[in-house]
Amino acid sequence: MLEPQSSLEQLRGSIVVVKFGGNAMVDGGLKAAFAADVVELRRAGVCPVVVHGGGPQISAQLGRLGLESSFAAGLRVTTPEVMDVVRMVLAGQVQRELVGLVNAFGPFAVGMTGEDARTMTAVKRYAVVEGRRVDIGLVGDVVGVEAGVVRALIADGRIPVISSIARGVDGQVYNVNADTAAAALAIELGAARLLVLTDVEGLYADWPDSGSLIDRLTASELDALLPVLTSGMLPKMEGCLRAVRAGVGSARVLDGRVRHALLAAFGPGGTGTLVVPDRPARSALQADRIGLQADVS
Repeated sequence: MLEPQSSLEQLRGSIVVVKFGGNAMVDGGLKAAFAADVVELRRAGVCPVVVHGGGPQISAQLGRLGLESSFAAGLRVTTPEVMDVVRMVLAGQVQRELVGLVNAFGPFAVGMTGEDARTMTAVKRYAVVEGRRVDIGLVGDVVGVEAGVVRALIADGRIPVISSIARGVDGQVYNVNADTAAAALAIELGAARLLVLTDVEGLYADWPDSGSLIDRLTASELDALLPVLTSGMLPKMEGCLRAVRAGVGSARVLDGRVRHALLAAFGPGGTGTLVVPDRPARSALQADRIGLQADVS
């Protein structure tokens, strides 16, 4: 399935953090294709680390229990009752299914949560809605990552599959947005790339005009766009921005509705929206060369 490609050869031995979410999590064919892609990356010498959420599954379980699903600035409002469901679904359902799917293609996946070995530490996060700070309950933002266990698994040839739950400095367990959790882990691990699967082709300059898809932008260009982004894309693009500004080689948002979108990200031209770090001013000729090489940086 996987053709030899220069970008993959350059990434041999490098860590790539993948955030798995969206429709890819609820469609059986897409889930299987994703699991196969992750194993292909591992066999190509890349070191994938998967961070997952479980929004659709959480919302479905809340509905079955008669609990309300509500969001603010793209983040789930998480009461203590909702938090119980989040932990149950992420660690007990979604993670176990994903680990099983990956291991069906190769015995590499090991499941864990951000709580395990204090891998992630969080503080309470507030949403900002129309300029006002809003309390959204047990939602956390990652303020510390201790990735020793993750590194040990990678060194052992494993594929860590991590649920986006973290214990707070106050001892409380928090629901952490998987996009921001993936970015924090990518930064701590010194990842070469952060890949974020979502339910659209990428970032649009004028949503929902499909002709306005942005294929590449710098950190500064993305920073300027953040105030006008829709709530669903905001955490994803914030995570990409944090990652590239903290040393991750590049970040890319991919359409998880497309089979094997993960592998396609390593092909000629790539797919989705690529975010690259800002670079010092260069000559026009150098700038042109950078543009031509952007998708394999």
